[in-house]
Amino acid sequence: MAKHGARDNRRRDSRSGRGAPPGPAPQDQSFTCGHCKRFVGALPSGGHHRNHCPYCLYSRHVDAVKSGDRLSGCGGMMAPIGAFQRPNGEHVIVHLCERCGFERFNRVQADDDFDLVLSLPVVPPRSAKPAISETSAE
Repeated sequence: MAKHGARDNRRRDSRSGRGAPPGPAPQDQSFTCGHCKRFVGALPSGGHHRNHCPYCLYSRHVDAVKSGDRLSGCGGMMAPIGAFQRPNGEHVIVHLCERCGFERFNRVQADDDFDLVLSLPVVPPRSAKPAISETSAE
């Protein structure tokens, strides 16, 4: 039994006061990089998911379908193989899984080593949206 005045850290359902329904709880996104072995803290600002090391730009293949889902069973290291710049000026890193060959692109974050980003080879832009072919526009 909790002492009087002890704080209850369970999430609460604001409508009933009972514990929140089961589901994923917020996770600490800090980790030790599998490539450079440096400690990486949570994002300082912007973005929702820390998806690569800001020091060496390596990532781990943990997402399957959607960024942040953490449903991939691969777990391989993802090398930064290039970068491109979107029309709005945003820089993007392209990662390739060294284990299964899966490719993903990720936005550059505020604390990334930007000189290292600029040293990556420039690659053609990627998009999550399917490209509209010229033949389908006719």
